[in-house]
Amino acid sequence: MPTPTHFHQIAHLPGRSIDIDGQEYLYFSGTAYLGLPHNPAFQDLIQEGLHQYGSVYGSSRNGNLQLTIYQQAEQKLASWAGADAALTLSSGMLAGQAAIRQLMLEGYEFSYSPDVHPAVWHLPQVDIAKETFEHWIENTLTTLHTTNRAANRHQIALVTNSVDALRGKLYDFEWIKSIPEDREVVLLVDDSHGLGVTGTGGRGVWERIPKRKNVRLIVTASLAKAMGLPGGVIFSDPASLHRIRYSAYFGGCSPVAPDHLYAYVQAETIYQDAYERLQANIRQFTDSIRDLNLLSFTDNYPVFYSGRDELYPFLLERGIFIYSFSYPKPTDKANTRVVLSAWHTPDDIQKLSAACRDFAALYL
Repeated sequence: MPTPTHFHQIAHLPGRSIDIDGQEYLYFSGTAYLGLPHNPAFQDLIQEGLHQYGSVYGSSRNGNLQLTIYQQAEQKLASWAGADAALTLSSGMLAGQAAIRQLMLEGYEFSYSPDVHPAVWHLPQVDIAKETFEHWIENTLTTLHTTNRAANRHQIALVTNSVDALRGKLYDFEWIKSIPEDREVVLLVDDSHGLGVTGTGGRGVWERIPKRKNVRLIVTASLAKAMGLPGGVIFSDPASLHRIRYSAYFGGCSPVAPDHLYAYVQAETIYQDAYERLQANIRQFTDSIRDLNLLSFTDNYPVFYSGRDELYPFLLERGIFIYSFSYPKPTDKANTRVVLSAWHTPDDIQKLSAACRDFAALYL
């Protein structure tokens, strides 16, 4: 029987199903929450963009010839997310590192919450909190309240995720209101697993974070997950993004492929329809397994975590492939979770639900 660390190889892009050695499996893994990689209408828009812009634009964004699609896409992203401004890069990892490097240049010291995404690590030295997210908040607020600004001249950047995607848990940010008014801090939030899925209509975490005059907000995210785009984005105030935009780090980066940004600008109804299909799938699944005590999850979020790693081989024998491997390091404990997408059908969800109920009846 395969173990959670057993790896399979396929020669095609995963969709609602995959083929492993000639056998079809329903696919409940990955991060394509809105199902856009296999969405025919979205693919058509990419083809239109490909004919207009080609497959890649390898020039610096700060060159003396610039494509208008970048400004159009960034304005649309910022307006949609409710942010002041947006800046795109060629990956979520690059977006996180561009933000972190700029804060390093500005002299900030970093306080990291548990399980923070590697995209926003300050390398080579990263001191990730070992306590729970709630304890990290408590300790952070205690430090900010007991260490006055005159005694501690260090500038502090609080770095965290918007969600615990490994365990299907959305983080609450009401604690921002408790930061003392005499402490100016930066809050850097990685929203890679939230943008396109959480918030009103999938707009992400920006609207969920209380705005404070003494808290500079920077949100980074991969666009390659729910949004279906090979790139990343930084949301912040215009001044912060201006400093990143005209840094040597950003100037030396190749940008997002413009054909995909063209598709994004044209795809508003496609995103809306995919979000609604995803939410319908989430409701169907949660209604059917809520009583099992098998999976932990947050309502309206497509990730369902299980501490029972044996769920993976059990479902695999029944033609269902789910996420189960060590992350972010190979030495970490295997993480087993079910991930829903907009591309799943009601029959797919029903089959998954029935198999989960069978597992619970045998082992719980």
